[in-house]
Amino acid sequence: MRILASRCLLGDDCRYDGGARPCDAVRRLASVADVMGVCPECDGGLSSPRPPAERAGGRVVLSDGTDVTVEFARGAQETLRRALDAGATLAVLKSKSPSCGSRLIYDGSFTGSLTRGAGVAAELLEGEGICVVSEDEVKDMRPSVEHPVAIVLGSGLGALAREVKPVRRIDYADIDGFPVDARPIEGHVFEATIGTVDDVPVVVYPGRVHLYQGYSAAEVTALVRHAHRLGCHDIIFACATGAVPEMAGIGLGVLTDHINLTGTNPLVEQDDLSDVETPFAGMADAYTPYLRELAIGVAADLGIELGSGVYAGLLGPSFETPAEIGALRTMGVSYVGMSTVCEVIMAHALGMKVLGLTLAANVAGDPDVSHETVLECAHDYEDDFERLVRGVLRML
Repeated sequence: MRILASRCLLGDDCRYDGGARPCDAVRRLASVADVMGVCPECDGGLSSPRPPAERAGGRVVLSDGTDVTVEFARGAQETLRRALDAGATLAVLKSKSPSCGSRLIYDGSFTGSLTRGAGVAAELLEGEGICVVSEDEVKDMRPSVEHPVAIVLGSGLGALAREVKPVRRIDYADIDGFPVDARPIEGHVFEATIGTVDDVPVVVYPGRVHLYQGYSAAEVTALVRHAHRLGCHDIIFACATGAVPEMAGIGLGVLTDHINLTGTNPLVEQDDLSDVETPFAGMADAYTPYLRELAIGVAADLGIELGSGVYAGLLGPSFETPAEIGALRTMGVSYVGMSTVCEVIMAHALGMKVLGLTLAANVAGDPDVSHETVLECAHDYEDDFERLVRGVLRML
């Protein structure tokens, strides 16, 4: 996959002070992906070194008062042109910069104060649908022994657990908050494995419990809280779903958002929220855009067909009626299932970065669907699912 990255993060001496700001995490990403260096400020005709610049409203000025709005706009247009020509859908740009910053930039006072907003180039790229993140986000999501990647596997997708080089195994009965009387349904195993996959530290949970089994939202999300306490910053949820006709087809997909139709929420159970900063968690970008774009890029590189869309979580265990399928289609839903939403809510409230992957194992509303047919379909996509997850881990 093709990724843009600020040249200064890759080690080029192009900053306003004549130096670089190399980031090990970004340089490592460049070693495993096709990364193209960009510097909107240099492309706009600005010299290096030069006085620092900040964005104030619609203008960009240097600390000596020189207006460089035109130069910044010119450089941003060049960066966008190169991104579109290369087919890049992801950019890792220098944080806080008046050209490259995303979410927070210097406020124009030259006092070091920050304000919400984006740099000129970052704003232009985002307007074209390109995902822009900072080097800080890439660093925060890099796995380590202290911060392994958590992977929660759904029906028929547990084979990945066999690929883990184990260091330790944990029976689910020993996980705080997990129901001690629970028994796995077919296709699930209740033993977590801590170890590595292709030298990437992971914690794999090859099974889960569901609301439709009579368990509470707190019990359903016990694995998420366990992963958080183990230090996991990133968590991958995999689930089997039905594909809503006209919105998605059978096969692998990446979740972009969800609609919680389960009738419950793990954040209402106050006794189980000791690790949550606030139950009033905002749910924008609950499915982390950076991880989603990595998955899409990896799938393209590996020749794996990967759909995408909104997931609706229902209580179950009955499958959907034709009227329900029609309503979901009207709501813009692509995938429908009986898990994941409560887990994602909890993970997001804990500050974890989330990748949602699904196997649409049947057409939603198919009268012949059963748990057995879901498992059979999962077996057909087992290899592609494993290659996809391993590819994402390699990129992290």
